[in-house]
Amino acid sequence: MVVFAGQGDARRSLELLWRKDVTPQRLQKPAPGPKQALSVDEIVAAAVAIADAEGMGALSMRAVGERLGRTAMALYTYVPGKTELVDLMYDHALTELREDHDLTAGWRPAVVELGRELWEFHLRHPWLLQVSYARPVLGPGEFRLQQLVLRVLFATGLPAARVRRLVGALLNTVRGSVQIAAESRQATRETGRSEEDWWHSRAAVLGELVPDLSERYPLVGRLGEDQTQPSDPDGAEPYLEREARLSLEAGLELLLDGIESAIAREG
Repeated sequence: MVVFAGQGDARRSLELLWRKDVTPQRLQKPAPGPKQALSVDEIVAAAVAIADAEGMGALSMRAVGERLGRTAMALYTYVPGKTELVDLMYDHALTELREDHDLTAGWRPAVVELGRELWEFHLRHPWLLQVSYARPVLGPGEFRLQQLVLRVLFATGLPAARVRRLVGALLNTVRGSVQIAAESRQATRETGRSEEDWWHSRAAVLGELVPDLSERYPLVGRLGEDQTQPSDPDGAEPYLEREARLSLEAGLELLLDGIESAIAREG
């Protein structure tokens, strides 16, 4: 499921994102009584907690209201609807990211550090991977993300036109790798079957039905001949998640080598 941000009323959405005129009266006159003491921040925090624990499919105004001990209608006093709420959730989550990546050893280790942090961040909030880059939220959290990424990439000394493309290259490298890791966890959770069990059952049948598999697809077979990647003897990290993480490391290394080449050409 892909979620596109920015589907609500543009002005109201941006007012909420930037916390401009977010009083309940802006939407509807609240009923008297202590239960009106809610805030947009509380609603967003509750929604993020639901999405983290159960995924985007479990998110609804009703579910958020129940978590806060309110009705869905009470939330509409503060947030117009689910579309605006997703914008607020996405932008709020981005504020977790650090802005102080160490540049004393140079830009290269700082980019690696940032890439790894983004990996962990998306595994904490896998629902973020369903929010498309096609429609930016345009909130303070999103601008903050751009700022912290640019701080590291501008340290390369490359011109702004090059750095602009590198932002997308870095974020897409991380997003593409972590998507597999997040979906691997989701598959285990939703099917009730471990990754190892799933592969074991199918590998046995495949070997029986197609005994000449490696002869038919020799290039695919070559991938298993040179196992230079570190193993995981304790089995703490599922195979696909480990492969995705190693793909991220390889992707970052190639990206950084490309940046080094670009710096040399500019010089």
